[in-house]
Amino acid sequence: MEKILKFFENDRFADLSNIEVVSISPGKATTTMEVEEMHLNGVGTVHGGALFTLADFTFALAANSHGTVTVAINANISYFKAVSSGLLHAEARELSSGGRIASYTVDIYDEARDLVAVFQGMAYRKKEKISDFIDLY
Repeated sequence: MEKILKFFENDRFADLSNIEVVSISPGKATTTMEVEEMHLNGVGTVHGGALFTLADFTFALAANSHGTVTVAINANISYFKAVSSGLLHAEARELSSGGRIASYTVDIYDEARDLVAVFQGMAYRKKEKISDFIDLY
């Protein structure tokens, strides 16, 4: 998992969004994001794009956790609750993984553990290994 974490240290957008990795294991990942003013939309709630970014990064961690470069080929998100402050938690889990295609779900919760959004992503496993890219940075 150390190689995966090192690889994702180079995700500049996740860093800019202040997303923190809590844990990663094969097929799973957990992250957090403290809601800041920059995450809010015009009506004062967390922008859908900020929630999507949190979910997408968590999905990427889980999908790449097997050590093979894996990229999204489809993703969607459903929003259930507006949030304007606090710490958000994203939890990704692998639903299926066979051959080159894998499927993941990411649940985003607020501090009260209320469901804020659900993201579903489909990933394609490439031939390259994560370790091939670590020395490039």
